Amino acid sequence: MLSRLSSMLSRGAHATSTVLSRTFYHEWSVEREPHHKFAKPEEIINDAELHRALEVTKERAKDPIAVRDILQKAWDNALLKGVVPGEEYVQGLDNEDAAVLLNVDSTNDTLMGELFSTALKIKERIYGNRIVLFAPLYLANYCINSCTYCSFRHENKEGHRDCLSDDEIVEEVKELQQMGHRRLLLLTGESPKYTFDQFLNAVHIVASVRTPPCGSIRRINVEIPSLSVSDFRRLKATNEIGTYTLFQESYHHETYKRVHPKGPKADFGHRLLTMDRAQTGGIDDVGIGALFGLYDYRFEVLGMLSHAKHLDRVYHAGPHTVSIPRMQPAANAPDAERPPYPVDDTNFKKLVAILRCAVPYTGMILSTRESPEMRRSLLHLGVSQMSAGSRTGVGSYHKGESNTDLMNKIPKIEQAVSEEESGEQVAQFTLQDHRTLDEVIHDLLKMKFVPSFCTACYRQGRTGEEFMRIAKKGDIHNFCHPNALLTLQEYLDDYASPETRNVGEHVISEEKEGIPTVRKSFDRKLERVKKGERDLYF
Repeated sequence: MLSRLSSMLSRGAHATSTVLSRTFYHEWSVEREPHHKFAKPEEIINDAELHRALEVTKERAKDPIAVRDILQKAWDNALLKGVVPGEEYVQGLDNEDAAVLLNVDSTNDTLMGELFSTALKIKERIYGNRIVLFAPLYLANYCINSCTYCSFRHENKEGHRDCLSDDEIVEEVKELQQMGHRRLLLLTGESPKYTFDQFLNAVHIVASVRTPPCGSIRRINVEIPSLSVSDFRRLKATNEIGTYTLFQESYHHETYKRVHPKGPKADFGHRLLTMDRAQTGGIDDVGIGALFGLYDYRFEVLGMLSHAKHLDRVYHAGPHTVSIPRMQPAANAPDAERPPYPVDDTNFKKLVAILRCAVPYTGMILSTRESPEMRRSLLHLGVSQMSAGSRTGVGSYHKGESNTDLMNKIPKIEQAVSEEESGEQVAQFTLQDHRTLDEVIHDLLKMKFVPSFCTACYRQGRTGEEFMRIAKKGDIHNFCHPNALLTLQEYLDDYASPETRNVGEHVISEEKEGIPTVRKSFDRKLERVKKGERDLYF
């Protein structure tokens, strides 16, 4: 233990006497405000009630009229038809309506087509044809949890563990900026070998990096272990982070217990209440998600909806985003290699469309776990954000290592070696989309989508309840569409290939015709961008 502590301190951790307690080795984040009271986890996620909803709606799901009524209700609710002023937060679908759609036979091409078209209408009505782009940046892969679906799990001894030094963080960010990225998602495992203080230091470093011609990171989202209220306040105090994201992974209690056998993450209730602590600590932009393949996807969708509606009801702001990762192979992670409840492509498309109908004002994030073909399909079913040019190894960007390279390097040996002895990097999971950022943007433009690097809402204070208030009035399009085009012009001028620049200029010329409210102001800002000014927004 002493050697472990010395090793940690030598890496620059700033430990206090409070941290250097027995709790230190069990909690990444210590609560210094234990007086807060929250809802009981079983009141938010009631397994029996969710199973009941799925069971009692099976017959209704066979009735095309009932299904079409729900789809019409989803469309009307997205438009706030019949909603009493002050009750805008009831938009979307309740759990029983969503359960009906989840029980619809996915081989019924007619009803599936109507579901998909409804989801697309809702997405276009609220988010237009914009697709927000970002990249993940892994800071450390140390982890003391035992998640059975993740290569970072403590029991995986067949890959090198490490964290980025300050200089390496700078190099990683430079590489991402030179691709053209403006938004990053910072990630780390949970371990005393990489402390929350080190993470906060990393946030400041990422925010400070600038590269020519105009590289800067304007929004730093974070996906890190569960925090206490007191540490959420510290995270907020950086004034440099946007959305805090954390996946429940599975909302089913028994499944959650099975796939998290050891480590701090094994506490279902503590993890579920993370977003309540975030809101209490001042972080009002949060993102949730489930890992599809661990349990029945229908139950997991209802679990996410229950979680979202709890946040909406209590804090008047549901999650800013929901993520929809589907299980992919991960080295030495048994459930990732053999998913207990695999979700085929048809049902995956179905659940994405249902989520868009059920939570119309929530951003939906798609990662590079999915293939280019699947990602193209899901863009038409409700997805509004996606990663591009991603790598999931520590230091992979500046080292030029692709995710495939990392996965192929990990030896398949029966006798495990210690993490210090193994010289190869470990990636968290396998990616299916290996295209560069420019290739993704070119593809989006060819499909008439508008790639967006906009960060204006976060920087103008349009977050949490304020964002939802604007979005639910249908006004967010007036900000997001012109801002997306301005950031696209920046990318075209500074980083795009000639082919992407050509198609992008054509898309901007077409899309600016749809800016009636601030057209003159937009044209002036666009000309300023073309002349070299940057970071202009509404």
